[in-house]
Amino acid sequence: MRLGDGNDSDFIDATGRSGGSSMLGGGGGILGFLIPLVLSRFGFVGLLILALGYCALGGLGGGGILGGGGAPTQQQGEAGKSTLSAEDGQVLRSTLISTDQVWGELFRAAGQTYREPQLVAYRGGYPTACGQGQAAFGPFYCPGDSRIYIDPSFFNELKTRFGASGDFAPYYVIAHEVGHHIQNLEGTLDKASRAQASLGKAEGNAVQVGVELQADCYAGVWAARAKAPDGSRALDPDDLAEGLRAAEAIGDDALMSQAGQAVRPESFTHGSSAQRMEALKRGLESGNPSVCNYNRV
Repeated sequence: MRLGDGNDSDFIDATGRSGGSSMLGGGGGILGFLIPLVLSRFGFVGLLILALGYCALGGLGGGGILGGGGAPTQQQGEAGKSTLSAEDGQVLRSTLISTDQVWGELFRAAGQTYREPQLVAYRGGYPTACGQGQAAFGPFYCPGDSRIYIDPSFFNELKTRFGASGDFAPYYVIAHEVGHHIQNLEGTLDKASRAQASLGKAEGNAVQVGVELQADCYAGVWAARAKAPDGSRALDPDDLAEGLRAAEAIGDDALMSQAGQAVRPESFTHGSSAQRMEALKRGLESGNPSVCNYNRV
């Protein structure tokens, strides 16, 4: 991926914030119980399954598994020296700038105004409008404050634990969370949340999978339209293969298998490896968000 660099006022580097490894507070009591249990039985992979479920639950419910109303978020310029590497900082800033440009153009073409999300890089833990965020959750989007939260150490986990190497994988992860922001602006998250309230667990999970696959497809749409600094297409020839490997690595069936669990499709919350690869590829090949209708609401 050939993206430039730059500064964006919507990017908040909180990696030097004191107290970043704070314990769960507010509505985090359930997770305070679940995390040690999952770690003891299934290790990090099992925890990632829990984390990936949070991404969606937090998105749809506004508070999700964390419960409602976390502590107020803090703004850029917090005390403490940044621990963000130059490489990770470039990936985060450039993806945010590029997604803002692409989705801003798409919204304008539709006669609408795009409200840009903020992206917060933190270490360990961070207060959000959806409750206390933790690095163990992986990247997540909180509709309560229109912010994407990520501990950059997740990028290393993608490479070392899940084999999602290549420079496209972290861009894809961030663009997926931006996809949830698009869904928030479109009202999709609210519709899905209302639908889930009247459904059983398996049916509710199916709605969730549709939401996540659409976010994957939206990530592909962005990648297809992203521009390099010279105005050419930012997508390199190898990026599609790298993106598909990343999507395959974090499919629900792949994660369950790695955790030593039986693969139960009715428990999927993000989609199988095949589904996630197909959704990303659909967006990449079309560059058109209208092809991304996976929702069941």
